[in-house]
Amino acid sequence: MNKEGLRSQGWFGRTGKDGFIYRAWMKNQGIPDEEFRGRPVIGICNTWSEFTPCNAHFRELAESVKKGVIAAGGFPVEFPVMSLGETLIKPTAMLYRNLASMDVEESIRANPMDGVVLLCGCDKTTPSLVMGACSVNLPTIVVSGGAMLTGRFRGKTIGTSDVWRFNDAVRSGEMTEAELRMAEASMCRSRGHCAVMGTASTMACMVESLGLTLPDNAAIPAADSRRKVLAQYSGQRIVDMVKENLRLSDILTREAFENAIMVNAAIGGSTNFVLHLLAIAGRIGVELNLEDFDRFSQGIPLLANLQPSGEYFMEDFYYAGGLPAVMRQLHEKLHHGTIAVSGKPIAENYAEAVTYDEKVIGTMDKPFKEMSGIAVVKGNLCSEGAVLKPSAASPHLMKHKGQAVVFDNIEDYHARIDDPDLPVTRDSVLVLKNVGPVGYPGMPEVGNMALPKKLLEEGVEDIVRISDGRMSGTGFGTVVLHVSPESATGGTLALVRDGDWIELDVEARSLQLLVDDDELATRHAAWRASHTVQQRGYVGLYQQHVQQSHLGADMDFLRGASGSKVTRDSH
Repeated sequence: MNKEGLRSQGWFGRTGKDGFIYRAWMKNQGIPDEEFRGRPVIGICNTWSEFTPCNAHFRELAESVKKGVIAAGGFPVEFPVMSLGETLIKPTAMLYRNLASMDVEESIRANPMDGVVLLCGCDKTTPSLVMGACSVNLPTIVVSGGAMLTGRFRGKTIGTSDVWRFNDAVRSGEMTEAELRMAEASMCRSRGHCAVMGTASTMACMVESLGLTLPDNAAIPAADSRRKVLAQYSGQRIVDMVKENLRLSDILTREAFENAIMVNAAIGGSTNFVLHLLAIAGRIGVELNLEDFDRFSQGIPLLANLQPSGEYFMEDFYYAGGLPAVMRQLHEKLHHGTIAVSGKPIAENYAEAVTYDEKVIGTMDKPFKEMSGIAVVKGNLCSEGAVLKPSAASPHLMKHKGQAVVFDNIEDYHARIDDPDLPVTRDSVLVLKNVGPVGYPGMPEVGNMALPKKLLEEGVEDIVRISDGRMSGTGFGTVVLHVSPESATGGTLALVRDGDWIELDVEARSLQLLVDDDELATRHAAWRASHTVQQRGYVGLYQQHVQQSHLGADMDFLRGASGSKVTRDSH
């Protein structure tokens, strides 16, 4: 504990009317004051919601955490925060990530807790909870919800990445709507988040590789009883973390972030990882930039043979050895002395790990693919950078020059993409504008644009696509994302016209619009923003303060920490 003792005693240890009020209103829940007098009070930050199907089992998971807290001599108190259900929320969960992080930050600071357990699973709940907790910097441990069991459809295994394939099959006439409904009923067959290495699983791997969880957190399936066991152990451990005063800032060092980047490369993690890790670094005060993702991915092959970059699913990943098995393969690359929530070097989390199936988890000598990680490209089309996931892209398109087919916004794309007269060929480059943080607003997962119907009918499976938006971690293709600065703020992407030549060279880390500077200057002088900036509410606040994607799309006023001290007393 810190030298002042338990933070919660600033509430429950008070004398006079203040202590009376704090204790009496806890007692109306039937809790005797010895439960919270002198014991570490552990907040369980729960993103349970029936609107967040990925996290719908968290009430049950929270009970397991509570058992662990009580067994270790702590007092657990569960509290809700805004929950972001990726599959249902409109216009995009990313719009509300920063709002949820504010909810978490203020809830932790304002309430009498000494340590925090973060229950998170769906894509944005993990980064938002970690971001908010970083700003307060109490002892914190993360428990993820786990992936759902692998789907089964007509004798084949399926997962979320197949949604994109099914959609193209329906559009090309190879699959009927009735068959699509049958597949839909076969995919989500248990509790948990997406069964592939999408963003949710990437986030679970991220927090484990950072050292914020107990070993195996990332891969235990949601339906597996071992998920509850891990939750109970996490409840026990957070009590000891409070006694040791082991805080987020002790764990989230620069070296821990570098570890996470290397692990993300080895597992073929989502491009959304970039945005979220940058935002977390900004909150905890670690210098991290876009180039670091490219730099620390170099020399790391793809070890995990998981969809969308590979063949298998998160359930298979766990049975094959999970993230500890991957990290053991990376041992010589990692900073293995960084401290985890265990209070010990992170190398102890994977020292005894075994790979049980090398078809699922390869070795450094025999990886699944040599190319992995996040490629960061720059050029006049993206002066602050853009990202691409090589392991999910087509090798023949990694160096490509083609003419632009431009869509001014997502509505324009939907209106024209299947027009038989659309001037598009297999060599074209699809360009989508105004889907960045400010322009949409919120930066939706529309970057992996579905191909034009006329190309699908020709058997084309991939073309180069460029936008200032994001892509679902379950998606795939030669897709350049997070173009910064975005088109809505007058970035060069806003100036692209139909027929312009664009050159992508991933090996050279280059993305160029082949239009001369004088012409671009003329176009920029004539450019006028076409998006609407809201003037009220959270959306207005977001549009006026959100940073560009190369900085993590956090709000400018949220970067850095604010601490756990409550500066004013209400009584």
